[in-house]
Amino acid sequence: MEISRFGLLVFTIAILASPALSDLVLSKVDRRIYLTSQIVRISSTLKVENAGSEMVSEVLLAFPELQAKNLAYLMAAQHEGKGKAKNSVVALSVEVASPKDMPPALTFYSVSLPKGLAEGDSFTFDVLAVYTHALQPIPEQITQADIQLVVYQESAYYLSPYVVRVQSLSIKLPDSRIESYTKLENTKIHGSEIKYGPYENLPTFSYSPIVVHFESNQPFAVAQELVREIEVSHWGNVQVTEHYKLVHGGARSKGEFSRLDFQARPNLRGASAFRYLVANLPPRAHSVYYRDEIGNISTSYLWGDSKKTELLIEPRYPMFGGWKTAFTIGYGLPLQDFLYKSEGKRFLNITFSTPMVELIIDTLIVKVVLPEGSSDISVSAPFPVKQWQETKISHLDIDGRPVVVLEKTNVVPEHNQYFQVYYKFNKLSMLREPLMLISGFFFLFVACIVYMHADISISKSSASYLAKQQWEEVQGAIQQVQNIMSRCLTTHDKLEASLRDLSRTGDVQACKAARKAADGLLKELSKELKPLLTFLHSSPSAAQILPKVEELVAKERELQEKVMAKHSTVVDGYEKKSGARDIENRVALQQQKLTALRQEVDNLLEFIDEI
Repeated sequence: MEISRFGLLVFTIAILASPALSDLVLSKVDRRIYLTSQIVRISSTLKVENAGSEMVSEVLLAFPELQAKNLAYLMAAQHEGKGKAKNSVVALSVEVASPKDMPPALTFYSVSLPKGLAEGDSFTFDVLAVYTHALQPIPEQITQADIQLVVYQESAYYLSPYVVRVQSLSIKLPDSRIESYTKLENTKIHGSEIKYGPYENLPTFSYSPIVVHFESNQPFAVAQELVREIEVSHWGNVQVTEHYKLVHGGARSKGEFSRLDFQARPNLRGASAFRYLVANLPPRAHSVYYRDEIGNISTSYLWGDSKKTELLIEPRYPMFGGWKTAFTIGYGLPLQDFLYKSEGKRFLNITFSTPMVELIIDTLIVKVVLPEGSSDISVSAPFPVKQWQETKISHLDIDGRPVVVLEKTNVVPEHNQYFQVYYKFNKLSMLREPLMLISGFFFLFVACIVYMHADISISKSSASYLAKQQWEEVQGAIQQVQNIMSRCLTTHDKLEASLRDLSRTGDVQACKAARKAADGLLKELSKELKPLLTFLHSSPSAAQILPKVEELVAKERELQEKVMAKHSTVVDGYEKKSGARDIENRVALQQQKLTALRQEVDNLLEFIDEI
């Protein structure tokens, strides 16, 4: 956790030896650092004065190498003061600068002023700097029961190539639990906020290192890669599909994970994990889905109003430090809300980044799929992005659809701004697909007419026809047996779910009610199964597959007995108020047998299905 004293000393000596750039003076600097999430935001208000005789039109901002490599977003705007409307803020141009005779350990940005400052003039503006991966977990590895502690390094003095007359710094933390922090002159702490200063009359490039070590159990959700596909259809829809490769970027988890402990005491036995993510989708979003490689994930909640649609999703398992997951969300949007016309062109106006709240994206790839036949394509983005074009072949396409690909690294929520894709499109091109469909249906109807008038039937009195008919009857009976077995397995799963609910709520009566309902359903399924087995015994065509069917039925009944036994053991334990660990030990052997039997039943079902 400690900073290298030698490294700081060398850095300080190097910058103090650098000359001032101009006669500008920062008469007042007010910095506010927000560490309330994994994304570090520094909001600074700078009042600059021209103490020289020459006109000045730009102000330089200096960043140490440690900060510059994590800088994701930088914005400057004219300070409007309190009570002014947010839409009245005037953004200022910010560009990378390379002033001469400056220390190589610093990165400079130039802020262009709206008008030059003459001698004695002053100007006040705000600067927002957003950083990713600026919080370092200390310790780097923690157990399931530990809280997450992180370290942030900064300078109590504002690092600037100009003299600073008065400055102050406040650091806002997630809560008031602070392990340690650097104490300097004029340092105060109020709950979850640390204040440094005010400090007066500081020379150029003043630097005073501070370290804050504090608790932060906020979601450290990092998308190592996000591929966002936006497909435009002129038939009235914009389809958005987002593929996430997510990792918990906080302190890595060590030791064993106990789901039972997590469900019983999530705030104590999983404080550093995050269990859900929130996405603020555009208003009127529809057809929303959330799935991964296994299939649809049901743990999602959707609600909305006229301003937004909020989607809350839960991964299949709680995300601890270093754990990874991959999933996809998709939704449709009304075309008229995002597609416009201007000067003979159409243009798509849509947000660039993810709708996920407080998500860091290491690499973001945005693919805009335009309708087939689009031409003269151009992109207007509010910040630099790498871009190229591809082609996507979809259903009913002839030449393929043009795809505009935009890529950006180190993306934060502030990048979720609107961008535009301009293109030309001939309305006649929309007739391609309908004409292809009409032609396809026409040839299909012709083929059906030919088929209906051709006599290709087999005599119903032939031996092959009778054998085929008998085998179809056997197949139908076997399919019904498979359906009954699947319903039995579903009932077993519901019983297992009632045990999980019991461990979470302790409601024994609800668990017993689930058992009673399962008993009744299994008896009904057993009655449905008897005539099917009788038919298969009497049919010669079923002789080959009958042994496997009988084995499947026997294994399912054995599995049913084991499930009921486990259920009774757990319920009995809760009624006797046994500990969760004791109950888990008592059913451990039963669970092993259940798992093995379930695998055997699944294998038999798969074998019979292939036959």
